[in-house]
Amino acid sequence: MVTNGRHRVVIVGGGFGGLYAARALANADVAVTLIDRVNHHLFQPLLYQVATGILSEGEIAPALRGVLRGQANAKVLLAEVTGFDLAGRNVTAVEPDGSDLVVAYDSLIVAAGMTPTYFGHDEWRAAAPGLKTLEDARWLRSHILGAFEMAEMARTPEERAAWLTFVIVGAGPTGVELTGEIATLARGILPRDFQDVATRDTRVVLIDAGPSVLPSFPEKLRRRAAADLRGWGVEIRTGTAAEDIRTAGIDLRNPDGSIEHVAARTVCWAAGMRAAPLADALAAASGTSTDRAGRLLVRPDLTLPGHAEAFAIGDMMGLDDLPGVAQVAMQQGRYAAGAIASRLAGEDPPPPFRYKDKGTMATVGPRHAVVDAYGLRIGGFIGSMMWAFIHVMYLVGWGNRVITVMRWLFQLTTRNRSQRLVDVRHAASWRELGDRPGPTGGGDA
Repeated sequence: MVTNGRHRVVIVGGGFGGLYAARALANADVAVTLIDRVNHHLFQPLLYQVATGILSEGEIAPALRGVLRGQANAKVLLAEVTGFDLAGRNVTAVEPDGSDLVVAYDSLIVAAGMTPTYFGHDEWRAAAPGLKTLEDARWLRSHILGAFEMAEMARTPEERAAWLTFVIVGAGPTGVELTGEIATLARGILPRDFQDVATRDTRVVLIDAGPSVLPSFPEKLRRRAAADLRGWGVEIRTGTAAEDIRTAGIDLRNPDGSIEHVAARTVCWAAGMRAAPLADALAAASGTSTDRAGRLLVRPDLTLPGHAEAFAIGDMMGLDDLPGVAQVAMQQGRYAAGAIASRLAGEDPPPPFRYKDKGTMATVGPRHAVVDAYGLRIGGFIGSMMWAFIHVMYLVGWGNRVITVMRWLFQLTTRNRSQRLVDVRHAASWRELGDRPGPTGGGDA
Protein backbone atom coordinates (compact mmCIF):
# COMPACT_ATOMS: atom_id res chain seq x y z
CA MET A 1 0.00 0.00 0.00
CA VAL A 2 1.25 3.46 -0.89
CA THR A 3 0.80 5.44 2.32
CA ASN A 4 1.78 8.90 0.97
CA GLY A 5 3.19 9.67 4.36
CA ARG A 6 0.00 8.74 6.17
CA HIS A 7 0.02 7.25 9.64
CA ARG A 8 0.32 3.46 9.33
CA VAL A 9 -2.13 1.43 11.43
CA VAL A 10 -1.63 -2.34 11.49
CA ILE A 11 -4.51 -4.43 12.85
CA VAL A 12 -3.93 -8.08 13.71
CA GLY A 13 -7.13 -10.15 13.66
CA GLY A 14 -10.28 -9.79 11.57
CA GLY A 15 -12.77 -10.65 14.32
CA PHE A 16 -15.19 -8.18 15.87
CA GLY A 17 -12.48 -6.08 17.52
CA GLY A 18 -10.18 -5.81 14.52
CA LEU A 19 -12.93 -5.32 11.96
CA TYR A 20 -14.74 -2.64 13.94
CA ALA A 21 -11.45 -0.82 14.50
CA ALA A 22 -10.71 -0.87 10.76
CA ARG A 23 -14.15 0.42 9.85
CA ALA A 24 -14.00 3.14 12.49
CA LEU A 25 -10.86 4.47 10.77
CA ALA A 26 -12.54 4.74 7.36
CA ASN A 27 -12.55 8.55 7.38
CA ALA A 28 -9.22 9.06 9.17
CA ASP A 29 -6.05 10.13 7.36
CA VAL A 30 -4.36 6.79 7.95
CA ALA A 31 -3.28 3.71 6.00
CA VAL A 32 -4.86 0.60 7.55
CA THR A 33 -3.40 -2.88 7.05
CA LEU A 34 -5.47 -5.73 8.48
CA ILE A 35 -3.65 -9.07 8.82
CA ASP A 36 -5.38 -12.38 9.50
CA ARG A 37 -4.56 -16.05 9.02
CA VAL A 38 -7.98 -16.56 7.38
CA ASN A 39 -9.60 -14.43 4.70
CA HIS A 40 -12.96 -14.03 6.42
CA HIS A 41 -14.64 -12.36 9.37
CA LEU A 42 -16.26 -15.05 11.49
CA PHE A 43 -19.52 -14.44 13.35
CA GLN A 44 -18.60 -16.85 16.13
CA PRO A 45 -21.89 -16.63 18.09
CA LEU A 46 -23.54 -18.62 15.28
CA LEU A 47 -20.87 -21.30 14.84
CA TYR A 48 -23.04 -23.85 16.61
CA GLN A 49 -25.67 -23.39 13.88
CA VAL A 50 -23.10 -24.37 11.26
CA ALA A 51 -22.10 -27.34 13.41
CA THR A 52 -25.71 -28.57 13.58
CA GLY A 53 -26.69 -28.02 9.95
CA ILE A 54 -28.82 -24.87 10.20
CA LEU A 55 -26.53 -22.41 8.41
CA SER A 56 -23.72 -22.77 5.89
CA GLU A 57 -20.23 -21.43 6.46
CA GLY A 58 -20.56 -18.50 4.06
CA GLU A 59 -23.62 -17.15 5.83
CA ILE A 60 -21.64 -16.39 8.98
CA ALA A 61 -18.20 -15.75 7.45
CA PRO A 62 -18.06 -12.98 4.81
CA ALA A 63 -14.72 -12.35 3.12
CA LEU A 64 -12.74 -9.56 4.77
CA ARG A 65 -11.90 -8.04 1.40
CA GLY A 66 -15.59 -7.89 0.60
CA VAL A 67 -16.45 -6.28 3.92
CA LEU A 68 -13.77 -3.58 3.46
CA ARG A 69 -14.20 -3.29 -0.31
CA GLY A 70 -15.41 0.30 -0.21
CA GLN A 71 -12.80 1.52 2.28
CA ALA A 72 -10.04 3.12 0.23
CA ASN A 73 -7.56 3.42 3.10
CA ALA A 74 -7.73 -0.25 4.13
CA LYS A 75 -5.74 -3.23 2.87
CA VAL A 76 -6.11 -6.92 3.83
CA LEU A 77 -3.21 -9.37 4.03
CA LEU A 78 -3.59 -13.15 4.34
CA ALA A 79 -0.74 -14.16 6.62
CA GLU A 80 -0.11 -15.72 10.02
CA VAL A 81 1.44 -13.29 12.49
CA THR A 82 4.30 -14.85 14.44
CA GLY A 83 5.82 -12.02 16.47
CA PHE A 84 6.20 -8.35 17.28
CA ASP A 85 9.17 -5.97 17.35
CA LEU A 86 7.76 -3.14 19.43
CA ALA A 87 11.03 -1.20 19.50
CA GLY A 88 11.32 -1.27 15.71
CA ARG A 89 7.53 -1.09 15.29
CA ASN A 90 7.29 -4.10 13.03
CA VAL A 91 4.96 -7.11 12.87
CA THR A 92 6.46 -10.36 11.59
CA ALA A 93 4.34 -12.93 9.79
CA VAL A 94 4.44 -15.92 7.44
CA GLU A 95 2.73 -15.79 4.04
CA PRO A 96 0.74 -18.77 2.67
CA ASP A 97 3.76 -19.98 0.64
CA GLY A 98 6.01 -19.91 3.71
CA SER A 99 7.74 -16.64 2.88
CA ASP A 100 8.55 -14.24 5.69
CA LEU A 101 6.65 -10.96 5.88
CA VAL A 102 7.52 -7.82 7.86
CA VAL A 103 4.95 -5.04 8.13
CA ALA A 104 5.89 -1.69 9.67
CA TYR A 105 3.43 0.37 11.70
CA ASP A 106 3.03 3.63 13.56
CA SER A 107 0.08 2.35 15.59
CA LEU A 108 -0.73 -1.28 16.34
CA ILE A 109 -4.04 -2.90 17.30
CA VAL A 110 -3.93 -6.60 18.20
CA ALA A 111 -7.23 -8.49 18.47
CA ALA A 112 -6.21 -12.14 18.24
CA GLY A 113 -9.04 -13.58 20.32
CA MET A 114 -8.99 -16.75 22.40
CA THR A 115 -8.61 -20.48 21.95
CA PRO A 116 -9.98 -23.48 23.91
CA THR A 117 -8.02 -24.54 26.97
CA TYR A 118 -8.15 -28.01 28.49
CA PHE A 119 -6.82 -27.07 31.92
CA GLY A 120 -3.55 -28.92 31.53
CA HIS A 121 -4.98 -31.86 29.56
CA ASP A 122 -4.12 -30.89 25.99
CA GLU A 123 -4.32 -34.55 24.98
CA TRP A 124 -8.11 -34.28 25.33
CA ARG A 125 -8.27 -32.08 22.26
CA ALA A 126 -7.74 -35.17 20.08
CA ALA A 127 -11.09 -36.55 21.26
CA ALA A 128 -13.04 -33.39 22.20
CA PRO A 129 -12.38 -30.38 19.97
CA GLY A 130 -13.72 -26.95 20.82
CA LEU A 131 -15.91 -24.74 18.67
CA LYS A 132 -13.99 -21.59 17.73
CA THR A 133 -13.31 -21.82 13.99
CA LEU A 134 -15.08 -22.81 10.79
CA GLU A 135 -12.86 -25.88 10.69
CA ASP A 136 -14.16 -26.86 14.12
CA ALA A 137 -17.77 -26.35 13.00
CA ARG A 138 -17.31 -28.33 9.79
CA TRP A 139 -15.66 -31.20 11.64
CA LEU A 140 -18.34 -31.26 14.29
CA ARG A 141 -21.17 -31.16 11.75
CA SER A 142 -19.67 -34.12 9.85
CA HIS A 143 -19.13 -36.02 13.06
CA ILE A 144 -22.61 -35.39 14.50
CA LEU A 145 -24.29 -36.47 11.27
CA GLY A 146 -21.83 -39.31 10.86
CA ALA A 147 -22.63 -40.60 14.34
CA PHE A 148 -26.22 -41.28 13.30
CA GLU A 149 -25.01 -42.99 10.12
CA MET A 150 -22.66 -45.16 12.17
CA ALA A 151 -25.46 -46.00 14.60
CA GLU A 152 -27.55 -47.24 11.66
CA MET A 153 -24.81 -49.77 10.87
CA ALA A 154 -23.86 -50.69 14.44
CA ARG A 155 -23.46 -54.43 15.09
CA THR A 156 -24.33 -54.44 18.78
CA PRO A 157 -26.70 -52.47 21.03
CA GLU A 158 -23.71 -51.21 23.02
CA GLU A 159 -21.99 -49.89 19.91
CA ARG A 160 -25.19 -48.21 18.74
CA ALA A 161 -25.72 -46.57 22.14
CA ALA A 162 -22.19 -45.16 22.07
CA TRP A 163 -22.75 -43.58 18.66
CA LEU A 164 -26.07 -42.15 19.88
CA THR A 165 -24.53 -40.57 22.98
CA PHE A 166 -23.37 -36.95 22.81
CA VAL A 167 -21.58 -35.30 25.73
CA ILE A 168 -21.04 -31.55 25.86
CA VAL A 169 -18.53 -30.31 28.45
CA GLY A 170 -19.29 -26.78 29.66
CA ALA A 171 -22.70 -25.20 30.31
CA GLY A 172 -22.01 -21.63 29.24
CA PRO A 173 -23.83 -20.12 26.25
CA THR A 174 -21.88 -22.11 23.64
CA GLY A 175 -22.42 -25.41 25.45
CA VAL A 176 -26.11 -24.76 26.08
CA GLU A 177 -26.78 -23.68 22.49
CA LEU A 178 -24.93 -26.64 21.00
CA THR A 179 -26.68 -29.04 23.38
CA GLY A 180 -30.12 -27.72 22.50
CA GLU A 181 -29.54 -28.02 18.77
CA ILE A 182 -28.13 -31.56 18.96
CA ALA A 183 -31.18 -32.63 20.96
CA THR A 184 -33.45 -30.90 18.44
CA LEU A 185 -31.69 -32.63 15.56
CA ALA A 186 -32.05 -36.05 17.19
CA ARG A 187 -35.65 -35.74 18.35
CA GLY A 188 -37.22 -33.22 16.00
CA ILE A 189 -35.42 -33.46 12.65
CA LEU A 190 -34.02 -36.96 12.06
CA PRO A 191 -36.59 -39.48 13.40
CA ARG A 192 -38.22 -40.03 9.98
CA ASP A 193 -34.90 -40.30 8.13
CA PHE A 194 -33.64 -43.58 9.59
CA GLN A 195 -35.20 -47.02 9.42
CA ASP A 196 -33.10 -49.08 11.84
CA VAL A 197 -32.24 -46.38 14.37
CA ALA A 198 -34.64 -44.61 16.70
CA THR A 199 -32.89 -41.25 16.86
CA ARG A 200 -35.25 -40.21 19.64
CA ASP A 201 -33.30 -42.63 21.84
CA THR A 202 -30.26 -40.38 21.52
CA ARG A 203 -28.68 -39.51 24.84
CA VAL A 204 -27.52 -35.88 25.10
CA VAL A 205 -25.56 -35.07 28.26
CA LEU A 206 -24.52 -31.57 29.33
CA ILE A 207 -21.95 -31.47 32.13
CA ASP A 208 -20.39 -28.62 34.08
CA ALA A 209 -18.26 -28.48 37.19
CA GLY A 210 -20.28 -25.50 38.41
CA PRO A 211 -23.64 -25.59 40.16
CA SER A 212 -25.85 -24.48 37.25
CA VAL A 213 -26.14 -23.88 33.53
CA LEU A 214 -25.49 -20.36 32.18
CA PRO A 215 -23.83 -19.13 35.39
CA SER A 216 -23.58 -15.53 34.16
CA PHE A 217 -27.38 -15.26 33.77
CA PRO A 218 -29.91 -14.35 36.49
CA GLU A 219 -31.19 -17.34 38.45
CA LYS A 220 -34.68 -17.15 36.93
CA LEU A 221 -33.29 -17.47 33.41
CA ARG A 222 -30.90 -20.24 34.46
CA ARG A 223 -33.85 -22.26 35.73
CA ARG A 224 -35.82 -21.51 32.56
CA ALA A 225 -32.97 -22.65 30.33
CA ALA A 226 -32.47 -25.86 32.32
CA ALA A 227 -36.19 -26.64 32.14
CA ASP A 228 -36.26 -26.04 28.37
CA LEU A 229 -33.27 -28.33 27.85
CA ARG A 230 -34.81 -31.09 29.95
CA GLY A 231 -37.96 -30.71 27.88
CA TRP A 232 -35.88 -31.81 24.89
CA GLY A 233 -34.61 -34.81 26.84
CA VAL A 234 -31.22 -33.37 27.76
CA GLU A 235 -29.52 -34.86 30.81
CA ILE A 236 -27.98 -32.01 32.83
CA ARG A 237 -25.12 -32.98 35.15
CA THR A 238 -23.91 -29.97 37.17
CA GLY A 239 -21.22 -30.31 39.80
CA THR A 240 -19.67 -32.89 37.48
CA ALA A 241 -16.21 -32.56 35.93
CA ALA A 242 -14.34 -34.32 33.15
CA GLU A 243 -11.77 -36.72 34.58
CA ASP A 244 -10.52 -38.20 31.30
CA ILE A 245 -11.61 -38.00 27.66
CA ARG A 246 -10.85 -40.51 24.91
CA THR A 247 -12.34 -41.26 21.50
CA ALA A 248 -14.32 -44.10 23.08
CA GLY A 249 -15.92 -41.95 25.77
CA ILE A 250 -15.48 -39.75 28.81
CA ASP A 251 -14.84 -40.41 32.50
CA LEU A 252 -16.84 -38.13 34.80
CA ARG A 253 -16.08 -37.16 38.37
CA ASN A 254 -19.46 -36.93 40.09
CA PRO A 255 -20.28 -34.60 43.00
CA ASP A 256 -19.71 -37.45 45.46
CA GLY A 257 -16.22 -38.06 44.08
CA SER A 258 -17.07 -41.28 42.27
CA ILE A 259 -15.82 -41.90 38.72
CA GLU A 260 -18.34 -42.83 36.04
CA HIS A 261 -17.53 -43.85 32.48
CA VAL A 262 -19.88 -42.75 29.68
CA ALA A 263 -19.39 -44.52 26.37
CA ALA A 264 -19.78 -41.73 23.80
CA ARG A 265 -18.35 -41.36 20.32
CA THR A 266 -18.98 -37.60 20.35
CA VAL A 267 -17.61 -35.31 23.06
CA CYS A 268 -17.67 -31.55 22.49
CA TRP A 269 -15.55 -29.14 24.54
CA ALA A 270 -17.08 -25.81 25.62
CA ALA A 271 -15.62 -25.55 29.10
CA GLY A 272 -12.76 -23.09 29.02
CA MET A 273 -10.97 -20.49 26.96
CA ARG A 274 -7.50 -18.97 27.02
CA ALA A 275 -6.00 -16.02 25.19
CA ALA A 276 -4.54 -16.95 21.80
CA PRO A 277 -0.79 -17.69 21.62
CA LEU A 278 -0.19 -14.23 20.12
CA ALA A 279 -0.97 -12.80 23.56
CA ASP A 280 2.11 -14.61 24.89
CA ALA A 281 4.19 -13.28 22.01
CA LEU A 282 3.01 -9.73 22.66
CA ALA A 283 3.59 -10.11 26.40
CA ALA A 284 7.15 -11.29 25.78
CA ALA A 285 7.85 -8.43 23.39
CA SER A 286 6.46 -5.76 25.71
CA GLY A 287 7.15 -7.16 29.17
CA THR A 288 3.42 -6.99 29.90
CA SER A 289 1.95 -9.27 32.56
CA THR A 290 -0.87 -11.70 31.86
CA ASP A 291 -3.64 -13.15 33.99
CA ARG A 292 -4.45 -16.83 34.61
CA ALA A 293 -6.24 -17.03 31.26
CA GLY A 294 -3.21 -15.62 29.44
CA ARG A 295 -4.90 -12.27 28.80
CA LEU A 296 -2.74 -9.16 28.62
CA LEU A 297 -3.09 -6.75 31.54
CA VAL A 298 -3.47 -3.53 29.59
CA ARG A 299 -3.72 0.05 30.78
CA PRO A 300 -7.17 1.70 31.15
CA ASP A 301 -6.83 3.11 27.61
CA LEU A 302 -6.22 -0.45 26.28
CA THR A 303 -2.56 0.22 25.48
CA LEU A 304 0.37 -1.90 26.60
CA PRO A 305 2.39 -0.50 29.51
CA GLY A 306 5.26 1.54 28.08
CA HIS A 307 3.88 1.37 24.54
CA ALA A 308 1.18 3.97 23.98
CA GLU A 309 1.16 3.14 20.27
CA ALA A 310 0.15 -0.52 20.81
CA PHE A 311 -3.38 -1.58 21.73
CA ALA A 312 -4.57 -5.04 22.79
CA ILE A 313 -8.34 -5.42 22.57
CA GLY A 314 -11.10 -7.98 22.76
CA ASP A 315 -10.86 -11.42 24.32
CA MET A 316 -7.05 -11.40 24.57
CA MET A 317 -6.86 -8.47 26.99
CA GLY A 318 -7.67 -8.51 30.68
CA LEU A 319 -9.25 -5.33 32.05
CA ASP A 320 -11.84 -5.08 34.83
CA ASP A 321 -12.71 -8.77 34.32
CA LEU A 322 -14.78 -7.91 31.25
CA PRO A 323 -16.74 -10.79 29.65
CA GLY A 324 -15.46 -12.43 26.49
CA VAL A 325 -18.37 -11.35 24.30
CA ALA A 326 -18.61 -9.66 20.92
CA GLN A 327 -19.88 -6.36 22.33
CA VAL A 328 -16.70 -5.84 24.35
CA ALA A 329 -14.54 -6.35 21.26
CA MET A 330 -16.74 -4.06 19.11
CA GLN A 331 -16.66 -1.23 21.62
CA GLN A 332 -12.93 -1.59 22.19
CA GLY A 333 -12.25 -1.61 18.46
CA ARG A 334 -14.08 1.67 18.06
CA TYR A 335 -12.35 3.07 21.15
CA ALA A 336 -8.83 2.21 19.92
CA ALA A 337 -9.60 3.70 16.50
CA GLY A 338 -10.95 6.85 18.14
CA ALA A 339 -7.87 7.19 20.33
CA ILE A 340 -5.58 6.98 17.29
CA ALA A 341 -7.66 9.53 15.39
CA SER A 342 -7.63 11.90 18.38
CA ARG A 343 -3.84 11.74 18.62
CA LEU A 344 -3.40 12.52 14.96
CA ALA A 345 -5.76 15.47 15.28
CA GLY A 346 -3.83 16.82 18.27
CA GLU A 347 -6.85 16.42 20.54
CA ASP A 348 -6.93 15.37 24.17
CA PRO A 349 -6.91 11.60 24.66
CA PRO A 350 -10.27 9.96 25.35
CA PRO A 351 -11.18 8.99 28.91
CA PRO A 352 -10.40 5.42 30.04
CA PHE A 353 -12.39 2.72 28.30
CA ARG A 354 -15.74 1.93 29.87
CA TYR A 355 -17.79 -1.01 28.68
CA LYS A 356 -21.49 -0.38 28.10
CA ASP A 357 -23.09 -3.69 28.98
CA LYS A 358 -25.94 -4.43 26.58
CA GLY A 359 -26.68 -7.81 28.12
CA THR A 360 -26.34 -11.40 27.04
CA MET A 361 -28.50 -14.13 25.55
CA ALA A 362 -28.53 -17.78 24.52
CA THR A 363 -30.82 -20.06 22.53
CA VAL A 364 -32.16 -23.22 24.12
CA GLY A 365 -33.49 -25.12 21.12
CA PRO A 366 -36.05 -23.97 18.53
CA ARG A 367 -38.45 -21.22 19.58
CA HIS A 368 -36.75 -20.90 22.95
CA ALA A 369 -34.08 -18.49 24.16
CA VAL A 370 -33.16 -16.66 27.34
CA VAL A 371 -32.35 -12.96 27.08
CA ASP A 372 -30.92 -10.63 29.70
CA ALA A 373 -30.51 -7.40 27.75
CA TYR A 374 -31.64 -3.79 27.66
CA GLY A 375 -33.20 -4.14 31.08
CA LEU A 376 -35.35 -7.10 29.97
CA ARG A 377 -35.21 -10.67 31.24
CA ILE A 378 -37.17 -12.82 28.84
CA GLY A 379 -37.41 -16.51 27.98
CA GLY A 380 -39.34 -18.72 25.61
CA PHE A 381 -40.60 -17.75 22.16
CA ILE A 382 -40.46 -13.98 22.73
CA GLY A 383 -36.88 -14.39 23.88
CA SER A 384 -36.04 -16.31 20.71
CA MET A 385 -37.49 -13.54 18.53
CA MET A 386 -35.46 -10.93 20.38
CA TRP A 387 -32.36 -13.12 20.11
CA ALA A 388 -32.86 -13.50 16.35
CA PHE A 389 -33.41 -9.77 15.76
CA ILE A 390 -30.28 -8.74 17.68
CA HIS A 391 -28.07 -11.36 16.05
CA VAL A 392 -29.26 -10.48 12.56
CA MET A 393 -28.47 -6.82 13.17
CA TYR A 394 -24.88 -7.67 13.99
CA LEU A 395 -24.31 -9.93 10.98
CA VAL A 396 -21.96 -8.23 8.53
CA GLY A 397 -23.54 -7.61 5.13
CA TRP A 398 -27.22 -7.29 4.20
CA GLY A 399 -27.00 -10.36 1.99
CA ASN A 400 -25.97 -12.48 4.95
CA ARG A 401 -28.84 -11.12 7.04
CA VAL A 402 -31.51 -11.86 4.46
CA ILE A 403 -30.24 -15.40 3.80
CA THR A 404 -29.92 -16.13 7.51
CA VAL A 405 -33.48 -15.02 8.25
CA MET A 406 -34.76 -17.17 5.38
CA ARG A 407 -32.85 -20.18 6.72
CA TRP A 408 -34.27 -19.69 10.20
CA LEU A 409 -37.83 -19.35 8.93
CA PHE A 410 -37.42 -22.42 6.73
CA GLN A 411 -36.06 -24.48 9.62
CA LEU A 412 -38.80 -23.32 12.02
CA THR A 413 -41.67 -23.99 9.63
CA THR A 414 -40.47 -27.25 8.02
CA ARG A 415 -38.21 -28.79 10.70
CA ASN A 416 -35.72 -29.51 7.97
CA ARG A 417 -32.06 -28.63 7.60
CA SER A 418 -30.31 -28.42 4.28
CA GLN A 419 -26.71 -28.37 5.55
CA ARG A 420 -26.51 -32.09 6.29
CA LEU A 421 -23.74 -33.41 4.07
CA VAL A 422 -21.34 -36.14 5.19
CA ASP A 423 -19.26 -38.78 3.40
CA VAL A 424 -17.58 -42.09 4.22
CA ARG A 425 -14.28 -40.44 5.05
CA HIS A 426 -15.76 -38.10 7.65
CA ALA A 427 -18.50 -40.24 9.17
CA ALA A 428 -16.15 -41.35 11.95
CA SER A 429 -14.01 -38.23 11.68
CA TRP A 430 -12.58 -38.39 15.18
CA ARG A 431 -9.89 -40.51 13.55
CA GLU A 432 -8.53 -37.36 11.88
CA LEU A 433 -8.30 -35.24 14.99
CA GLY A 434 -4.80 -36.29 15.90
CA ASP A 435 -3.51 -34.82 12.63
CA ARG A 436 -5.24 -31.45 13.00
CA PRO A 437 -2.97 -28.43 13.67
CA GLY A 438 -3.05 -26.86 17.10
CA PRO A 439 -5.14 -23.75 17.74
CA THR A 440 -3.64 -20.31 17.15
CA GLY A 441 -6.65 -18.11 17.69
CA GLY A 442 -8.55 -16.22 15.05
CA GLY A 443 -10.20 -13.00 16.12
CA ASP A 444 -12.59 -12.13 18.88
CA ALA A 445 -15.73 -13.98 19.90
